[in-house]
Amino acid sequence: MNIFESVNETTGKMSDAGETYVKKTQEYYKLKVFQQLTVSISLVAKGLIIGGLLFIGLFFLALAAAVAIGEWLDNIALGYVIVAGLFLIITAIIYYKRHFINNKIIKALATKFFD
Repeated sequence: MNIFESVNETTGKMSDAGETYVKKTQEYYKLKVFQQLTVSISLVAKGLIIGGLLFIGLFFLALAAAVAIGEWLDNIALGYVIVAGLFLIITAIIYYKRHFINNKIIKALATKFFD
C-alpha cells in the first residue's frame, strides 16, 4: 500500500502543479493581449492626432506657397498647378519607395509585438 499512496501523492502534486501552470499561462496571455491592444490603440491615436495636425499644417503651407508662386509669376492658377505638380511628384516617389517604408514599419513594430 505504501507504493500506491506514494504514487497517489505524487500524482496529486503534479496535478496541482499543472493547474497552477495553466492559470499562470492564462494570466500571462491576458496581460500580453492587453499590452498589445494598448500599444496598438495608442499608436493609432497618436497617428491620427499627429497626422491630422500635420495635414492641416501642410494644407495651409501649400495654399500659401501656391499663392506666393502665383503672385511671383503674375498668374495665381499657375502657382496652384505648380504646387499640385510638386505634390504629385512627391506622391509618386513615396509610391515607388513603399516597400522600403513597409519594411521600416514592420521592423519597428516587430520589437514591440514579439518581445
